[in-house]
Amino acid sequence: MKAQILATTAAAALLSACTTAPGGEMNPIADAAVDAAVSVPEGTGYFASDSNLPFLAPDFAAVSEDDYIPAFEQGMAIQKAEVEAIKANPDAPTFENTIVALEKSGRMLGRVSRVFFALTGTNTTDRLDEINTEISPKLTAHGDSITLDPELFARVKAVYDNRAAMTMTPEDATLLEKTYDRMVQAGALLTEAERERVKAINTELSTLTTEFSQQAKDAMAEQPVIFDSRSDLAGLSDADIASAAEFANELGDDGKYAIALQNTTQQPLLPSMTNRAAREKLFMASYHRADGTTDIDTRLLIARIAELRAEKAALFGKPDWATYTMWDRMAENPKTALGFMEQMVPALAATQRREAAMLNAAIAADGGDYEVKPWDWYRYANRIKAEQYNLDEDAMMEYFQLDKVLEDGVFYMAEKLYGLTFERRTDLPVYHPDVWTYTVFDRDGSELGLFYFDPFQRPSKRGGAWMSNFVDQSHLWGTKPVIYNVLNIPKAPAGEPQLVSFDWVNTTFHEFGHALHGFFADQRYESLSGTSTARDFVEYPSQVHEMWATYPEVLRNYAKHYQTGETIPQAMVDRIEAASKFNQGYDFGEVVEAALLDMKWAALSKDEAAALDTPEKVTAFERKSLEELGLEIDLVPPRYRSTYFNHIFSGPAGYSAGYYSYLWTEMLDRDSRKWFLDNGGLTRANGDHYRATVLSRGGTMDYFKMFENFAGRAPDVTPMLEARGLVAGDEAADSEVSDGLLPGDATE
Repeated sequence: MKAQILATTAAAALLSACTTAPGGEMNPIADAAVDAAVSVPEGTGYFASDSNLPFLAPDFAAVSEDDYIPAFEQGMAIQKAEVEAIKANPDAPTFENTIVALEKSGRMLGRVSRVFFALTGTNTTDRLDEINTEISPKLTAHGDSITLDPELFARVKAVYDNRAAMTMTPEDATLLEKTYDRMVQAGALLTEAERERVKAINTELSTLTTEFSQQAKDAMAEQPVIFDSRSDLAGLSDADIASAAEFANELGDDGKYAIALQNTTQQPLLPSMTNRAAREKLFMASYHRADGTTDIDTRLLIARIAELRAEKAALFGKPDWATYTMWDRMAENPKTALGFMEQMVPALAATQRREAAMLNAAIAADGGDYEVKPWDWYRYANRIKAEQYNLDEDAMMEYFQLDKVLEDGVFYMAEKLYGLTFERRTDLPVYHPDVWTYTVFDRDGSELGLFYFDPFQRPSKRGGAWMSNFVDQSHLWGTKPVIYNVLNIPKAPAGEPQLVSFDWVNTTFHEFGHALHGFFADQRYESLSGTSTARDFVEYPSQVHEMWATYPEVLRNYAKHYQTGETIPQAMVDRIEAASKFNQGYDFGEVVEAALLDMKWAALSKDEAAALDTPEKVTAFERKSLEELGLEIDLVPPRYRSTYFNHIFSGPAGYSAGYYSYLWTEMLDRDSRKWFLDNGGLTRANGDHYRATVLSRGGTMDYFKMFENFAGRAPDVTPMLEARGLVAGDEAADSEVSDGLLPGDATE
């Protein structure tokens, strides 16, 4: 899933806009602070200075929940004083005394934010949620007080206007341009009254999106599906049934069975369940999350978020939120993103109808007197896939033991491609006992950084999978990356081997691709480092690394039967690859639908959004938007419905008008896979080339140019369409999609 600098977009936007840098001892931001006689207060408590642990890793054992509010308040006060020192500098504005000084500000705030928002995502408590509710609007207001400060912007603008006469490195120039652009995007060129309204909107958005995130988490984590009888769970493994019984017991429902919801609409246990009524119960509990069916209803929150976003866009003279927020994307504008997606719809709709007919035939052959519904789809799709490709999902899992997937698979890939090595360590405090830690060594044997791996699902963790940093790489501060990957794998019962599905294998490779993007960062400035890239670029390096999960040499090293040690048969691997094009009507369709639904919300005008003033109107808008897509939405619902679409509603910006990024970056990914395979596959030469041209570049250059430096040409959609089985190679060459798409247009 997405690389996240912080768990909430409010805090991420603050750190981005204020160019906060972590790490290092506290020093004056510049000589200007002394010259201007502005007092910068000293912080107190744990977060006032760097950790004493290796790589400046957080000392979780030294932090209590009572530390966060004082640390946030001190961090904001210190950064505010640092900004005042920049403004009060009597010298003319320069790159060093204004842009770099701003980059250096807010280090204590960065430290506390990174730890706090990591915990609210991975191991939250009621108290942490209360603090989040209290502090998020304050952080937003603090960020606005900096990005919308007219005096500070005047200094930034003076440097920006003089840039043609300055001697700067390319990274310096990028930092200057992005600092200026972010302040303009925040509202620096608006009138005073308009700026004040933007501040009010931002504060309200921060409050509402935090509330949405918490309610969506509660609707998932605190509303498991309860089954009365073991027969309801017929078809599940003994281990799954034992886990469900244990979970129900923990909830106080002795003798019953409980299944926790996962974040997507489809639920992973559905294909194995033979009881159709039980399948429907589980699916509908997921589908109706937070839509008023239970006591949690996020619909009015969504409507107000959409209204505020549209109003903010209008203040900037933009017709809608999508147009406003896509200013720094690779695609640049909604027209490009929509054109990219809409051209796929006809082939996708035909695939959905064809696959539904195939499933209905399988149901009839099975003696069923019903047509396929979403809760049936994967059961019969998996059966057909198993018959056509001789795949047994449970048998496949026996070759995927989690520790071997990580250490003998992911780490082996990283060693062969990039020369990395890893050392498990148990001497560092962690925020939960299930977290594993490793020192990462570079190709020359030097220490590259520190890696935390948090694999298991728990009620205190939000759904999905992600990567982020506790410490970012920066040559300015001499800091090395401290990175964590978070997954949500159901934990095996005590004493059972921790086997995982192939989907989780893929996700493990994916998230470590994000981690590599962070580990290979080679930037002076933290705000441009690693995964600090455009929203529709950041998923690309992670998706590319999924290819190595089934690469023969890598598979042979990690995919070994947990009992016999036998290597996974090549015939099974071949069938996995062949089956990857099957069921794209659902697998691809649910993602396309979610991306287009996101754009529908982001395309609302201020008046259109204001008209959605009841929960029923929100539901009707979602339904109408999905029907307009021309896809089989009753058979294939979107991957996320609006009411639990965390990507687009759990932060003031987040992935709103950006969920298309997963499709856009898949285009880059599939084209890159072709490049790797055409050039020899898993070799150090290929890895070093990808590291040099993409993984080490951060957000320092044009993304089309970055891709061209890697591949030697512009990206091509054909490999993506072929991989999805939507068209054959010769069809792709002649298709509208290939002709009309768009990378060349996106730079205009």
